[in-house]
Amino acid sequence: IYKVGTIGIIIQLLRLPDGTVKVLVEGKTRGVIKEFNEAAEYFSVEVEEVEEDDESYSDRVKSEALMRSLNESFVSYVKLGKKVHMEMINTVSTIESPSKLADVIVSHVGVKLEEKQKILEILSVAERLEAVYELLLGEIEILQVEKKIRSRVKKQMERTQKEYYLNEQMQAIQKELG
Repeated sequence: IYKVGTIGIIIQLLRLPDGTVKVLVEGKTRGVIKEFNEAAEYFSVEVEEVEEDDESYSDRVKSEALMRSLNESFVSYVKLGKKVHMEMINTVSTIESPSKLADVIVSHVGVKLEEKQKILEILSVAERLEAVYELLLGEIEILQVEKKIRSRVKKQMERTQKEYYLNEQMQAIQKELG
């Protein structure tokens, strides 16, 4: 259990036929565990809400620049990855809060939980935006390499299939000619 987490509200509870329960939770703010409570069947904790610091003017300017860069990079990520719905681009582009933008984007990036947790634990908004931006650029680079590899393999397969087809045609023609 991590010390820093998300305080959220339950939006929907869905009981599936196999007995499992799906829960849709909307995160509201960051929270830090202050104390564990004794509970036999489940974990229970006392949580303190984490207040975000007001940014200085230079941090606000930096955040604005990072928000623009993040929005552009997120568009590239969505187009390359195909794992995030295209309508998320519109949703993300309307977010005006730097903190919320960082949190929403990182929630849609396909990285390990540990990476997302590191971002969650960064309390400075400007630092969080920068960390998400670096993470996003790294993922875009990986996706671009994967795309190049897929393209190269596809071309090789097409060439192999074409050669096989042409060889079969040549054999059929030779057989016809005797």
